[in-house]
Amino acid sequence: MEKYLLIGTYTKSAEEGINVYAFNTSTGTLRYVSTTKNVENPSYLVIAPDKKHVYSVNENNDGGVSAFAWDTTSGELTFLNKQSSGGAAPCYITTDEDGKYVIVGNYGGGSLSILPVRADGKIDAPVQTIEHTGTGPNKERQEKPHVHCTVFGPDHKSLYVSDLGIDQVVIYSYRQGDVLPLVPADTGYALLPPGSGPRHITFHPNGKWAYLIHELDGKVTAFNYVRGRLIPFQTISTLPATYKGPVSGADIHVSPDGKFLYASNRDKLNNIVIYSIDRKNGQLVKKGEQASGGKAPRNFMMDPDGNFLLVANQNTDNVVVFKRNKTNGLLKPTGQEIKVPKPVCLKMIGTN
Repeated sequence: MEKYLLIGTYTKSAEEGINVYAFNTSTGTLRYVSTTKNVENPSYLVIAPDKKHVYSVNENNDGGVSAFAWDTTSGELTFLNKQSSGGAAPCYITTDEDGKYVIVGNYGGGSLSILPVRADGKIDAPVQTIEHTGTGPNKERQEKPHVHCTVFGPDHKSLYVSDLGIDQVVIYSYRQGDVLPLVPADTGYALLPPGSGPRHITFHPNGKWAYLIHELDGKVTAFNYVRGRLIPFQTISTLPATYKGPVSGADIHVSPDGKFLYASNRDKLNNIVIYSIDRKNGQLVKKGEQASGGKAPRNFMMDPDGNFLLVANQNTDNVVVFKRNKTNGLLKPTGQEIKVPKPVCLKMIGTN
């Protein structure tokens, strides 16, 4: 069976953009389908709930969000329109549960914006932009707020916004249909260690736990998710015990079966770190590491059945496919990889 793999990229020319490949979920092989050209730096993507539209950030100083119609028969995207993201260098995008709004995180602007979606899939200008304030101890990376992800909680009533610049996950209540849908939540925020640089957060399929990767210190924080609050119960390193080199944590995901957690490191490490998840309390135990097959594994994903893990290596222009052992969580290279300029986001959608 095949599914489509959509690949967001950093672009150098009008000939580059969003790449589409067909992924065989039985063999792990990939074949080229299409490229959506003339879209600048579509570095992060989201597939709309209706599976008929795709939205991308345009990660540049002006900050943009682009809307596309998705043709599942041809595997092609058609540009619909573009709006401002309300801040510089947007790097993350999601939609609400109903597909009525697109929410984008502006890394350079230290802000998040919410854009309405029209009935035809096009987007309107932001109706709300919230700017964070503050700094962190790392003078080079935390000179101001840097929003790095905007993730809905399991009940879709709260939005969790990791801000690398201020060492917080800021929590907002989401009120569908309100003129200004986002308001600060009573639960406030989750405060991370100074200089840790929270980057991406993911929730466990059981809705009880959340896991956050720190970009700047290479650690993972595990939280109990209780009535919208994030209550930390464990911090564990992604780094080798004797490692003294540069640190650049990137992405984090729980396997579909909820048994394992995976986290990626860039810079000198270029690996995927594997943890088992205790099914009773969510505690993590490190099980191994796997070289990413390239440099700067910015983003990775698992297919819906959890048989394969695909890694986007930004600095070596390749997407690498690994077979996942469902019993021990470990990864094994399949020998399958494709060359794609600056791949930085992977999303998968069915072919029907």
